[in-house]
Amino acid sequence: MKAIGIVYFSNTGITETLVEACCNELGSEPVEVITHKITGTEIIEGRFVNHEIMEKLQHCQAIIFASPTYMGSVAAQFKAFADATSDKWCDQRLSGKIAAGITSGGSLNGDQTETLRYFQILASQHGMIWMGIDSPSNFNALGVNRLGCQSGVVATSEDGKPDAKDINTAKYLARRIYQFIQ
Repeated sequence: MKAIGIVYFSNTGITETLVEACCNELGSEPVEVITHKITGTEIIEGRFVNHEIMEKLQHCQAIIFASPTYMGSVAAQFKAFADATSDKWCDQRLSGKIAAGITSGGSLNGDQTETLRYFQILASQHGMIWMGIDSPSNFNALGVNRLGCQSGVVATSEDGKPDAKDINTAKYLARRIYQFIQ
């Protein structure tokens, strides 16, 4: 069975809600969805340590990276995970896999695209193939890509919950990735 991995950090629950939307969208499909929420206990002396998830990710056909945008980039917890993937970089064990990104922030222009750019660079380092959003902003009947970011899912929240269109965009990205790994 094919597999999609989702590795994420979420502090307020917004990013986690977007990840759950991806999982729900794929729930009825013949694909294994491997999700992993990065926790503080996995970060030992600044380094992410979880050999089990690292092994599982090597067997996925696609990996979605997700993190809120803090101070113009990924959260420190996600960065610790990314640094730990350097062990896989030497042998290019993630090469050829589809990669995508999800981020959230508190402002309409809170530099969320910088977080997606970080994910893209991480994916490129590993020889992965980046998957963006193929839908123009608000010019579709699907109700996706509210904020007009083609690089990945960007969500903002004024009330602590993601907008319904941002959730739809996460579902749309999950479905798009699933179609490509078939």
